[in-house]
Amino acid sequence: MTNRPANEIQLQRNDLRIIRDMIPEGARILDLGCGSGRLLHALKTAKRAHVTGVEYDQAKILECAARGIPVIHATLDEALTDFSDDTYDYVILSRTLQVVRRPDILLKEMLRIGSRGIVSYMNFGHINARLQLMFGNMPVNRNLPLPWYNTPTLHPGTISDFYKLCRDVQVRILREIPLTNRGDYLPWLAHFCPNLFASNSIFVISK
Repeated sequence: MTNRPANEIQLQRNDLRIIRDMIPEGARILDLGCGSGRLLHALKTAKRAHVTGVEYDQAKILECAARGIPVIHATLDEALTDFSDDTYDYVILSRTLQVVRRPDILLKEMLRIGSRGIVSYMNFGHINARLQLMFGNMPVNRNLPLPWYNTPTLHPGTISDFYKLCRDVQVRILREIPLTNRGDYLPWLAHFCPNLFASNSIFVISK
C-alpha cells in the first residue's frame, strides 16, 4: 500500500491532488513550470517517483532545492530541446499551457519527451467568466484572480479550444476529468458540459 505522508496536506489545489493520485509507483516524472516543487515532493515521497522540474522563477527554484527536488532553470519556450526522446513516463503541465508563446509546440514536445502528458487546463469558457464578459468586463475569479492588465496568460482558451488544439496537432485525449470550484452552481453539470461548467479540467494525452 502506498504510504500517505504528511506533506500531502500541502497540495491545496484539487487538480494537483488528482494528478498525484493518478501517478503510478516509481514513475519517471517531468513537471514543466513546477513552481515551488510541492507536487514533485509529494510524488517523490508518496510514490517513490523519479522527479525533475523545470522552472523560471528563482525564488521558486530555491524552494524546490529546499525540498530536495532537482530543477532546471529555464522558460518553457526554450527548455525542452535539451531533453531526449522518451525519457519520462509522464510530463506534467499544470495551469501553464496558456502562458507559453506556442502551446501547440509545447504539447508536441511533451509527448516527444514522455509516454504520456498530463495537462491541467483552466477554462476561460466557464459560465462565471461568460457572465462577467456579458456585462462588459474581463473575468476575474478564483481561477483567474488577476486583472487583465496584470495576468501572465497569453492565450486564454476554453475547453473546446483545447479539444481543437489536440486535433490540430494530432494528440489523443485518453482521459478527461472536469473539475469545479467549491461553491460552483450545480457542479455535477461539469461532467455533462465541461466547456460551460468546469472551471478546470485535467487531460491525459498521448501521441
